[in-house]
Amino acid sequence: MKNIKTGYLLTINSGSSSLKFSLFERITLALELSGTICELRPGDPHMTVKDGKGKVIISHAVRNLTLANAEKEVISFLHDYRTKYPVTAIGHRVVQGGPDHRQCELISPALLKELRRLEYLAPNHLPNEIALIKTFGEAFSDAVQVACFDTFFHRELPAYASTYALPAEYREKGLMRYGFHGLSYESIMDQLCSKHKKINKKKIIIAHLGSGASMAAVKDGRGADTTMGVSPLGGLVMSTRPGDLDPGVILFLLRQHQLTVPQLDDLLSHSSGLKALAGTGDMAVLTGCSPDNTEAQAAIDLFCYQARKQVGALAAAIGGLDLLVFTGGIGENSPTIRAEICEHLGFLGIKIDRHKNNKGNGRISVRGSGVRVMVLAADEAAMIARHTRQLTEETHS
Repeated sequence: MKNIKTGYLLTINSGSSSLKFSLFERITLALELSGTICELRPGDPHMTVKDGKGKVIISHAVRNLTLANAEKEVISFLHDYRTKYPVTAIGHRVVQGGPDHRQCELISPALLKELRRLEYLAPNHLPNEIALIKTFGEAFSDAVQVACFDTFFHRELPAYASTYALPAEYREKGLMRYGFHGLSYESIMDQLCSKHKKINKKKIIIAHLGSGASMAAVKDGRGADTTMGVSPLGGLVMSTRPGDLDPGVILFLLRQHQLTVPQLDDLLSHSSGLKALAGTGDMAVLTGCSPDNTEAQAAIDLFCYQARKQVGALAAAIGGLDLLVFTGGIGENSPTIRAEICEHLGFLGIKIDRHKNNKGNGRISVRGSGVRVMVLAADEAAMIARHTRQLTEETHS
């Protein structure tokens, strides 16, 4: 085995609509390269690689946006640069590890066996993530691999926020509210703590708005509540997911339309949300054609309404609000959506500055606003790299 205290850390993040990777220098955690395979436009998948300063060094089309093709592209690229960037450790974002796996862990055959057993908790994510771990483990056989669980940030949710009112026989098998987007929330809190000494005394809501969307309430520096539950399907309306549903909706679909479990899963994961309302889950497309397109405007209205409602609910859960942070693809890049969400939250003391909102960086609330509103970019890759370095150094010290 190579000396894992030298070389480069590779981070892998398989999202709902992309595969992202980054290379970090082991000692300093300086970003050397970052890449994404995703659709630049509907039906136009591309691989884009940037250097540590953000300059594009590679950009080319990918034949089909499948996991198999994406991982082949990434591995082929990294092998071309293996002499310059020897990979000695790989950190993976893993969406779910059940109630017993929250902390980052070295990936072992035993952990992989346990994750396969838990696939029922995240059937749309864990199988792909396990496949990535296996493929990258084979491609970089000398590298240590680490699982960074996206539920870690929410590990201290109080029982009244994490428990479903269902019989114990189900709760004992892992049926609980886990929460997700934890690496994003952890990154935002890390940034806030580095700049504001008393931030852990503040009542904070972080809105991670993207293809997948959720919010987290933070009190005393800890996750206090969140909008997602046992899966990433619940909470806010999302690109292709419905968000919270009356359980009767599921019974209706099963009884009246005789949907099978796979059909129901596909409907809720890939054919609901904004896509079901307006034909596309791409918020940039929707905001570009509203208000002239009534379906697009209706989808935007519903998305923003649900977001406002969740801000209000989370503020009530933590007894007030000092800071609201927008992050994620929509949260960082859509001043229209931020303005629409905040416009009707004046009763909480939220008032944003139109000019600052259009710039979309840092503080966007007016001076003297009762609640500070900010736009911050989460850096999940950096958090994965930090956890990977720390865990591997502790294990091999």
